[in-house]
Amino acid sequence: MNQIYLDHAATTPPLPEVCDTMISYMKSEWGNPSSLYDFSDEPRRAVLDARAHTAALIHADPKRIFFTSGGSESDSWALIGCARLLRCKGNHIIVSAIEHHAILHAAAFLEDEGFDVTYLMPDAAGFIHPENLLKAIRPDTILVSIMMANNEIGTIQPISDLAYIAHTNGCEGCLFHTDAVQAYGQIPIDVKRLGVDLLSASAHKIYGPKGIGLLYIRDGVTLTPLIFGGGQESGIRGGTENVPAIAGFGVAAKIAFNQMRSTMRHEIALRNYLIQRVLHEIPFCQLNGSHQNRLPGNANFSFEYVEGSSLLMMLDAQGICASSGSACASSSAEPSHVLTAIGLSDELAHASLRLTLGRNTTKKELDLVVSILKETIDQLRSISDSYLNRISR
Repeated sequence: MNQIYLDHAATTPPLPEVCDTMISYMKSEWGNPSSLYDFSDEPRRAVLDARAHTAALIHADPKRIFFTSGGSESDSWALIGCARLLRCKGNHIIVSAIEHHAILHAAAFLEDEGFDVTYLMPDAAGFIHPENLLKAIRPDTILVSIMMANNEIGTIQPISDLAYIAHTNGCEGCLFHTDAVQAYGQIPIDVKRLGVDLLSASAHKIYGPKGIGLLYIRDGVTLTPLIFGGGQESGIRGGTENVPAIAGFGVAAKIAFNQMRSTMRHEIALRNYLIQRVLHEIPFCQLNGSHQNRLPGNANFSFEYVEGSSLLMMLDAQGICASSGSACASSSAEPSHVLTAIGLSDELAHASLRLTLGRNTTKKELDLVVSILKETIDQLRSISDSYLNRISR
């Protein structure tokens, strides 16, 4: 049975070029980049090159890229670091209610530390409206964090408008952070045009290795460290650099930069084809998130009279890898906080299916997925009393 992988929002397969590069830095060029002897020259150069390639994807100064262990650390560092940096100016923080749990849990931690956190609600399509931020922001607001694109429903936020409101209506020096883990390498990003002060990204969402990410920090912003140690990462993030992972991240970023436009065209065309077929061929189905302004490869559906976990298990038995939402919360029995925030009932949120496409996804695969999906949903609905009662009316 051939596997069809449609969970690229959870993780992506590392590219062969990434794996080859990482192996070379584990087997041959394994020196410590912080050491002064010649053997460390190549690892040090690899880190510099990766910093340049990862910066290019967001049009940033490479010196403002700081490597971390992944998106969760970057998010935690951004929130907690900014809160500690600006506490003398206020204690109010604003995040959206549909952030990744890395942000929401960091915000909850800061609430326990005495900070006042406001959670902005989205509209039915998942948008955070600038006027709602304007209503919530205060003179003592020190930080606003709104994700660039949602990991479950794919909605892309109006980041430049939100950042402008944060800078002009919060405290003096109010900072704006965006979690761009899902958007980085998928859509064009320019941190200067967007006006963001901090941005989080992760390698394994762009066909790079797991366990490596970055935090972009605008020039002039100096965060307090979360991890103490040596003088790595300009002295603000301790720990010996993970050179194989950093080098792999750099290779993945370089390829993403060179192939972004063609990959976007490919994924958008297939995504639209998938959405059109599912909505037209499966009754009692809805698309979650924006119909237009969404990530290229993201499609999230809810199917009435279907239990989501059963649907996923039956698809898995047919070789289809999909999800009901964030991989980081896949073990939770609670309905998706994102789907309930946009107005779905618990029942409909539990009946959701996220299909996220990649650069190697084919139309032939999607045709097979739609065929299997229709059959599977028919099977599940055939044992649903609610469904049988509805169609018999």
